[in-house]
Amino acid sequence: MDEKIKLGISACLMGEQVRWNGGHARDRYLTDILGKYVEYVPVCPEVECGMGVPRETLRLVGDPDNPNLVTSKTNIDHTRRMTEWAREKVKTLEKENLCGFVFKKNSPSSGLFRVAVKTSKGMPQKKGQGIFARVFTEHFPLVPVEEEGRLHDSKLRETFIEQIFTLMRWRKTLSRKKSMGSLVDFHTRHKLLIMSHSPSHSQMMGKLVAEGKALTVKDLFTQYETLLIAALRLKTTLKKNINVLQHIMGYFKKQLSPDEKQEVLEIIQRYRQEYVPLIVPVTLLNHYVRKYKQPYLAQQVYLNPHPVALKLRNHV
Repeated sequence: MDEKIKLGISACLMGEQVRWNGGHARDRYLTDILGKYVEYVPVCPEVECGMGVPRETLRLVGDPDNPNLVTSKTNIDHTRRMTEWAREKVKTLEKENLCGFVFKKNSPSSGLFRVAVKTSKGMPQKKGQGIFARVFTEHFPLVPVEEEGRLHDSKLRETFIEQIFTLMRWRKTLSRKKSMGSLVDFHTRHKLLIMSHSPSHSQMMGKLVAEGKALTVKDLFTQYETLLIAALRLKTTLKKNINVLQHIMGYFKKQLSPDEKQEVLEIIQRYRQEYVPLIVPVTLLNHYVRKYKQPYLAQQVYLNPHPVALKLRNHV
């Protein structure tokens, strides 16, 4: 990769000693593996809004849909302070052109999902969202976001990383002159990848591009980006991947020998039975793309969506 992806991240996940007790929560997958391909923009809401290290712990209290941020022992309310800082912070982050953000799980400022909120009944409900995480996602509704804990799930990790790599390619397209030609080129290269996430979105996006001249260029690109992100947020599945693999096979009808065709069918069947991971049939098809010089398939992002070193398609 010539250019690294800009990715926001909770600073403690980078190993910065900014947690309440002066410690950190370094995630070595993020720093040592994914870190080879991204440029991180670290953010620590508590420190950046003026709280010290070490500091009293914080918690969310009240309505899970609109909680308050208070200190755990002294009950000092920092909701307004954190919210005002967050609203200014997201404005400065606009300049970073982020392709995603990795938040710290369970954090009352940065947790994305199921953050504990102490209600009037006394029992904490895991229905909340961190104050900064909420402001960020409202301000950047199309930017991919995830928590570091959930990224240990191979499927969630694959979904998130496909989003950030695709968004980087989309941003490169946007950096050039917006035209029907550039949109058709992007959609052509990403068609099978989109299909693997959502066949219905693939159809809608194909129709949008085909009828694009009826819209202004601005509206066309805005609608396309919205559909693109919505599609990529859906997980790929065994069934959807098999549909794409069979679709790819169709381009070799007149070229594969009977033995080669049988080999591909057998490998797809093993993948269907979950005996081998997706990387196996994809590797075989990449071999035939090169052997038979298939120009359309050679440009398909689905066959090489991210660096092989990330090992995202190696799970069964």
